[in-house]
Amino acid sequence: MAIILVGYFMVILDNSIVITGLPHIRAELGLSTGTLAWVQDAYLLTFGGLLLLGARAGDILGRRRMFVAGLGLFTLASVAVGLAPTGSTLVAARALQGVGAAVLAPSTLALLTASFPEGPERTRATAAYGAVAGIGASVGLVVGGLLADLVSWRAGFLVNLPIGIVMLIAGLRVLPETPRSPGRFDIAGALLATAGPAALVYGFVRAGDDGWAAPVPLASIGLGAVLLLGLVAVERTARQPVMPLSLFKNRERVGAYAARMLFIGAMMGFFLLTSQYLQDERGFSALAAGLAFFPMTVVNFVVAIAVPRLQQRTSGPLLLVVGLVLATAGMGWLAAIDATTSYALGVALPMALIGAGQGLAFGPLTASGIAGVRTSDAGAASGIVNSVHQLGGALGMSLVLAVSSTYPAAMLAGTVLLGAALLAATVLVLPTATRPTGP
Repeated sequence: MAIILVGYFMVILDNSIVITGLPHIRAELGLSTGTLAWVQDAYLLTFGGLLLLGARAGDILGRRRMFVAGLGLFTLASVAVGLAPTGSTLVAARALQGVGAAVLAPSTLALLTASFPEGPERTRATAAYGAVAGIGASVGLVVGGLLADLVSWRAGFLVNLPIGIVMLIAGLRVLPETPRSPGRFDIAGALLATAGPAALVYGFVRAGDDGWAAPVPLASIGLGAVLLLGLVAVERTARQPVMPLSLFKNRERVGAYAARMLFIGAMMGFFLLTSQYLQDERGFSALAAGLAFFPMTVVNFVVAIAVPRLQQRTSGPLLLVVGLVLATAGMGWLAAIDATTSYALGVALPMALIGAGQGLAFGPLTASGIAGVRTSDAGAASGIVNSVHQLGGALGMSLVLAVSSTYPAAMLAGTVLLGAALLAATVLVLPTATRPTGP
């Protein structure tokens, strides 16, 4: 369990550790605003798009084998990011890092699903896994700001080398190998799952600069929609699809996928823009901006570790809905901020609400995303959970940037996304709630 969680923590941490260091990266490498956005999007898109293929590879080749392979590639790519001399090299290394994460992340959840039978044990395990997703994102902001100011933004990536080496040794010695199964790789499905969201993100980014009626954004968004429809068509006929459409027949899982995508889309926009707002408009250093997220991080941690006990008294879907209500209220509070609002009242308190909501939501979101899944589909199901997480981050962040010209407007857009996540959870997930079974 510890190896699985540390491996996943590395992946999630690198989602956010770069955010508080972006002003330093821009200054050192002389990046344009567009290139700076791709430092994050390159990672999210290759990560999210290739997750489904990575998950299927675990089913066919063995999940421990793919865990080790993904961890090795992720570690080497992290070193390449830390040593990147130019913006283009940095973006390419971040994309390669996303490929490694796409192999590593689904292996972690699939190993967890295969190792813990459905019931109280899996409930506790998925709660811990979900807590890592929320806490890793928050901790990354603090660590990223700390290293950017006191050492270098590069240190946040270079530190993955010793951690990765220790994890590789531990994984080879401790993790059990899962049986290999015959099958083939759905390359067409994996490429469409990557290219479709990439086209949408490019369209959203260009729309923010050129306007929504400009031909390039419209063509890119249209192409993205066509590619995603092609993905559905391919998966309907593929003998071994990377995204089995049967997984979408379960109401609870569909609600969890939709809520997760909307939730993380709002959160990625929140993390990126709040960090830049604090540094650019409030004059915070990178370290101070990272520490400014501390109220959220502490509350998130306290609430997340309480979720397994709470689930013994109530249902996961109910905790999910309560969490989304708190997060939506916190984001809406941030949308009312102005130049005269104090940090304590206008930033710290709503951050604490968002942290509580995130701590409550992620564990139940993960559990509902793999509810009722057969062991043979564990890899594909975990791939979809992680894929909607990463692609939701890229799509949501680019959409928030495209429709918002000010920080309050961006937080309002995030509030709308969270409201939609709450609606999906209430309509699709909450009705599936069952009575708690106890420890």
